[in-house]
Amino acid sequence: MGEILLYVVVAISALFVCGFSVHMFIGGLVSPESEYQIIALVCILIAGVIGYMAWDVIQRRYSGRK
Repeated sequence: MGEILLYVVVAISALFVCGFSVHMFIGGLVSPESEYQIIALVCILIAGVIGYMAWDVIQRRYSGRK
């Protein structure tokens, strides 16, 4: 259970840093609405990648146990 909590905290912090990085990169160059849409798109993509990595870890860890 502690491992899952650790993964969740790391995933949330990674999404926060990713969103802030996009804000720092394009903030002021585009309209605020476009910036929010791009941040949302990038965070959704990163969340998908994080989900895939978590799924892969679970599959590799528990594939030998039956």
